[in-house]
Amino acid sequence: MSATPAATDELLFTTDEAGIARIVLNRPQARNALTFAMYQGLITCCEAIASNPSVKALIITGAGDKAFAAGTDIAQFRAFETAEDALGYERFMDKVLGTLERLRVPTIAAIAGACTGGGAAIAAACDLRIATRDARFGFPIARTLGNCLSQGNLKRLSGLIGPARVKDIIFTARLLGAEEALAIGLVGEVVDDRAALTERVDVLAELLAGHAPLTMQATKEGLRRLAEEDPTADGAPHPGDDLILLCYMSQDFREGMEAFLGKRTPAWSGR
Repeated sequence: MSATPAATDELLFTTDEAGIARIVLNRPQARNALTFAMYQGLITCCEAIASNPSVKALIITGAGDKAFAAGTDIAQFRAFETAEDALGYERFMDKVLGTLERLRVPTIAAIAGACTGGGAAIAAACDLRIATRDARFGFPIARTLGNCLSQGNLKRLSGLIGPARVKDIIFTARLLGAEEALAIGLVGEVVDDRAALTERVDVLAELLAGHAPLTMQATKEGLRRLAEEDPTADGAPHPGDDLILLCYMSQDFREGMEAFLGKRTPAWSGR
């Protein structure tokens, strides 16, 4: 197995002789919360895979047993001041997730522990999701930051589990257990523990690596096109910008961020 130039201490990227690439989100001390540099690293890794015809499948996982990824590192939002900060962040996230979603090879999210916020968005952008029995999924932003999901993330998530369940998860801010996630189709398989997860995704990746790559590529792209609806074509405004700004430019978002970092309950004002 060899590392690639895209690897960093916080984002490990390797490929092996079987053509299987692996990305490890490597901040276990922070429950693998993603920095902006790690998100950019995901794009770089995907670009490296796209340019390497020997890669047949990709596995994404988090370091340790506590989390796949506990969202974006909240401290980075402290620099947000302007409308462009908020819109630029969501545009960037759409690029990260879109790059992963459009990758020509099948992608597998190997999920142990917490899979929330940006981590859950990454998992949702993968083709297949396998979780340990102690995995937990959700977007608890209604009780933490007071921000919102982009139109792209809402479409991707509702395509997996339906709009009613998306509302349930976001409105209640609850985390789904692995068995419920399996029952609603958010994950495709549940295994007992981290060791079983590693073994299962390795076997699955090897299976996929031996199948016709163009069949899988065409299936991925065909399904993506069926779901695609691009109101931004021909210079039209980005849909949902007003909703992003409603949340990110609010007093509540600032309060939610400071409360989260200060380990206290936010006092929502609706402003």
